[in-house]
Amino acid sequence: MNVLIVEDEELSAERLRNLILGIDPSMMILGIIPSVFETIAYLENQSNIQPDLIFLDIHLEDDNGFKIIERLNLMIPIIFTTAFDAYMQKAFKTHSIDYLLKPINPLELQASLLKFKKLTAISTNRDGMVTTDTLPATMLSEKYKDRFLCTAGSRIFTFKTTDIAYFTIEERATFLRLFDGRHFAVEYSLEKLCQLLDPQEFFRINRTLLISVSSIREIHSISAGKLKIELNPTQSQEAYVSADRISEFKNWLGR
Repeated sequence: MNVLIVEDEELSAERLRNLILGIDPSMMILGIIPSVFETIAYLENQSNIQPDLIFLDIHLEDDNGFKIIERLNLMIPIIFTTAFDAYMQKAFKTHSIDYLLKPINPLELQASLLKFKKLTAISTNRDGMVTTDTLPATMLSEKYKDRFLCTAGSRIFTFKTTDIAYFTIEERATFLRLFDGRHFAVEYSLEKLCQLLDPQEFFRINRTLLISVSSIREIHSISAGKLKIELNPTQSQEAYVSADRISEFKNWLGR
């Protein structure tokens, strides 16, 4: 399998390369490219070996990595690698496999590669060449987490994702709150939950709150650039959409 790394931080790129080869030494790293311009030039040149998978950082030395996708109408599967979670919803609208936050966790990287192999049904032909079937037109149809296991003392509970109104950060721990008002601790960060949950149903409105569309009771425009959300069930603290997420939030609501 041919892999292209698009990353402008030399140490991050080399670490990612070593992690990939440590997980699967058979992977061929075609190169490490630091810019949007050079990546577009490489992919447009049909004499170059084309990648089966691209690891793409978003903030590159000359522009935003999404420009590569937009310019080429890129259909090659992508695993995003970035230090920012603000672009997660936008990433899921592309031909993306996963969205990994830096520093890359080796176990999460391994899970992403397994996910890619499963989705693309990688096989080896008689000549030993790796081939891939066509990916679905969108990753939104893939299987997202539909149940959560929680404990309270000696008791174990399981809840359907459709029963969950929202997830919150409270005192450095993550909790889910059900529509019936009960809440339980979960062993996931909000960043990880954004990867596990269907982005059509859940949206992270700020640093501490990830909500389901069904939990929204009312939305109030407080002022230009400020939205207040009334949730069901009611949260102890008022919920606001972060200013930098308002546009994306509105697009999410209008899907």
